[in-house]
Amino acid sequence: MQKSLSVYDSDGSTFAPLVVIELVSETKEEAIAWLLNRVRDKQQDGGAQGTEKDNPNVYVVGASWQRLLYGAEDVGLFKEFKDGSMRGFTYANKHNFKEFQGDGDGFLSMAECQYIIKHGLDNLRAKDEAHVPGYPKMKLYPGKSVIRRMQSKGILVQVFPLHEKEELKRLSFSWFKKIKLSFQPLDDIRHYFGEGMALYFGFLEYFTLALIPMALIGIPYYLFDWEDYDKFTVFAGFNLVWCTVILELWKRLSASLAYGWGTLSRKKAFEEPRPGFHGVLGVNPVTGRAEPLYSNAKRQLRIYLLSVPFVLLCLYLSLYVMMIYFDMEGWALMIHDEEPTFWTGLLLFIPSIIYAVVIEIMNLIYRYAAEFLTGWENHRLESTFQNHLVLKVLVFNFFNCFASLFYIAFVMQDMVLLRQSLATLLITSQILNQIMEAFLPYWLQRRRNKKAHKRMIKTMEDKELPLSEQVKLEADMSTYLGTFDDYLELFLLFGYVSLFSCVYPLAAVLVVLNNVTEVYSDAFKMCKVFKRPFSEPAANIGVWQLAFEAMSVIAVVTNCALIGMSPQVKSYFPESETQLILWVVGFEHFLLASKFILTFVIPDVPKHIQIKLSRLEFESLEALKKRVK
Repeated sequence: MQKSLSVYDSDGSTFAPLVVIELVSETKEEAIAWLLNRVRDKQQDGGAQGTEKDNPNVYVVGASWQRLLYGAEDVGLFKEFKDGSMRGFTYANKHNFKEFQGDGDGFLSMAECQYIIKHGLDNLRAKDEAHVPGYPKMKLYPGKSVIRRMQSKGILVQVFPLHEKEELKRLSFSWFKKIKLSFQPLDDIRHYFGEGMALYFGFLEYFTLALIPMALIGIPYYLFDWEDYDKFTVFAGFNLVWCTVILELWKRLSASLAYGWGTLSRKKAFEEPRPGFHGVLGVNPVTGRAEPLYSNAKRQLRIYLLSVPFVLLCLYLSLYVMMIYFDMEGWALMIHDEEPTFWTGLLLFIPSIIYAVVIEIMNLIYRYAAEFLTGWENHRLESTFQNHLVLKVLVFNFFNCFASLFYIAFVMQDMVLLRQSLATLLITSQILNQIMEAFLPYWLQRRRNKKAHKRMIKTMEDKELPLSEQVKLEADMSTYLGTFDDYLELFLLFGYVSLFSCVYPLAAVLVVLNNVTEVYSDAFKMCKVFKRPFSEPAANIGVWQLAFEAMSVIAVVTNCALIGMSPQVKSYFPESETQLILWVVGFEHFLLASKFILTFVIPDVPKHIQIKLSRLEFESLEALKKRVK
């Protein structure tokens, strides 16, 4: 028999189940009782018994509206005030917020409630306990996160937020079930999945729309002027302006979105140590709490003595694979030249296809190695960990995906081969990504539905799935690992378009088609395949903005060099190659200077939002002066 599911707060009031905690089935009773007591002790959280006969150690967590509202103040949520401005929520001032009615029921979105619960769980810290009850070898340090410690030791299987079925149905219908030419429901996405997810889909949509002018220009270039390589100089010039302007305009758009969602002016919370961080027990000089400390000198030694050499070794292996590809390309070309036929013409594309597949495999293997190395470096903060991981992955992916194109363009100077290689790499990578992101999730969903059907035979007549069954179904769903891979894919596509699309103008068209499919496949995955991820407040796309801007700088250099190599430009310097090089370098410096001036001239935050933020800051100072008096 399954345990009955009772959902009560510590004061006896009922609450909606929001978050699931799953422990391993053989967890010792004293550890379970201790954890549940700690969860119930937290002001904003409650615990609940539950759920499944295969593993009885599954529990749901929730809180009353009053405690969630206090939690909203603790985490610093911004909500719309009655005067239309966005202000930090305070419980004492709750009735002055626009959408607050009655006791506050419905004032917070479910995603915000789950984020508050997660914040409370993450802040369950060891007090006087020397170890987890029932596990003498699992030591606890004062101030150490209990949940993260139990996760790292394998006692706690997973913590995840529950889906809200009716709201998910409405979002699915407006997002991907009804195919139509319209903008994505970003506010609904933000309401259900949080600001971080909404900004990703907002950037995906914006990037796709920004590609349309380049695609419209590229089609006639490809159809009518392709064989005249002199014509691509104009396209390259347009490329230079395009990649700068769209990134600057995106910063303004993301600032507008973030202000409307209340994250633009939200102060970043003090970061706690990441789950995998370890060291000698000491005292944090900022908080005064006891926590592990690790020497920065040791970390730097690990980075420069192992991580950097490993990355360089991987770059060398990537270069070696590239040379093998060129040998294969030469072999295919030799066979075609000896006896040109339809089949030998097809053979010319085989090396590029094989190389594109190998690139994807190498990127995948390197990703796991980079995660292991970055974890081994033992960074204290999650943000620092992510920055080092992104840097490692971007350096290798950039070299692995674009090194062959740079070699063909500037060493071999073979524009025909460059066009062929770019097209093959782009098309093959898109096909592989669609298989992994569209067809594979669809297969997983069908497979999961078959399992669910067998499990739900006894409850088929019920109009609503029991909570215990819902928890079991969602526990078996795949875990979403974040937007890292999604942004990485867009970064590489941006590189293909901004660096070499003047040689292959259809690149923008292919990326637009890919991104349209990406919207629907990603939306399907989020709603049907993955567990619901926790909401993460975000004011922008973070370190990826810097990555895209760095790519745009490289694009300036690349396109200027391609322009300098065109016969049309070379004809102006028939006798002196040095003058040509100096002219190209001077033009490139002029464009870079113009780019940085443009970056400075276009403000990151629109003027009307700057005024609102300044007004809030002024009012806060005035209120502080009155309080001091």
